[in-house]
Amino acid sequence: MSDNIINRALEKSGWILADGGIGTQLFDMGLQAGDAPELWNKTESKKIRSLYKGSIDAGSDLFLTNSFGSNACRLRLHGKDKDSFELSKLSAEIASEEINKQSRSIILAGSIGPTGEILEPLGSLSFREAVEIFHIQAEGLKEGGVDVLWIETISHFDELRAAVKAAELSGIGWGGAMSFDTSGRTMMGHSSKDFSESISKMPYKPLAYGANCGVGPSDLIRTILGFSQSEIPIIAKGNAGIPQYREGKIHYDGTAEIMSVYACLARDAGAKIIGGCCGTTPIHLATMRQALENHKILEKPSIEKVVEKLGSLSSDFDGTEDSNDQPKRKSKRKHKAN
Repeated sequence: MSDNIINRALEKSGWILADGGIGTQLFDMGLQAGDAPELWNKTESKKIRSLYKGSIDAGSDLFLTNSFGSNACRLRLHGKDKDSFELSKLSAEIASEEINKQSRSIILAGSIGPTGEILEPLGSLSFREAVEIFHIQAEGLKEGGVDVLWIETISHFDELRAAVKAAELSGIGWGGAMSFDTSGRTMMGHSSKDFSESISKMPYKPLAYGANCGVGPSDLIRTILGFSQSEIPIIAKGNAGIPQYREGKIHYDGTAEIMSVYACLARDAGAKIIGGCCGTTPIHLATMRQALENHKILEKPSIEKVVEKLGSLSSDFDGTEDSNDQPKRKSKRKHKAN
């Protein structure tokens, strides 16, 4: 690949520590269920600044803007669909201000999540409309100062292509992460192998691609192992364990120690951009950074090793093989860190 900001950062240590889960951290700051986090860029900017600072102080080399749902479709649910550009721009401007205070280089990635709509022919949103929606968001993020667009938690290739087209129209590089759920496939049925093949055919190639969110860290590592080898850096941003509902709130059971083991296994599996998603806090990130700094790459882990270190998988299948041929891999063993 040609020189780019991701490759330049990777030249230093061979890996990049990304950030954690934005939404779950904002809930801890007082965001209520049903509220749009992106509105806080305008109404609670001090909390957004604190969110970004937490990732920076934990050692993140790359972090995402609070703009996951700042597209017109999502904002329409709150009567703010006309504010997509402004809220996207604000999310990046606040982050840029925090980065400018630092003495080290940090990559600012503009988060672009799904529209929440289904594209034609299964849904009513046309490809052209999706491109327009994402383009407005991309332009706002670009104006706010992001280094790269981060298209994440996508489940369908058509929506991914629309977001990629918007990135191309804005003239800015992009990284992409799809969300693979139970049985190793996205909600729309795509496997990690499918994703790799789709990436290889794209004329506007990503600076990095991989997986985020999904189920737990074990499943995320299995997905990473399913990606085809290429020169394009692989992204691993798994959840901090499995969500549990306790005392009226969602809690994730992945400790900082477990996430540090996950980070090293992700590195062994071939990932170069490693972070967390839902439930991952600055405490997790700081421990992950320390673990990665002291880690020497080992051979790719077997599924058995992943289960031994991180706990059971959510399904017997990884989405890349015929279900009749797939060996049973699920384990009842509990999480252990060593």
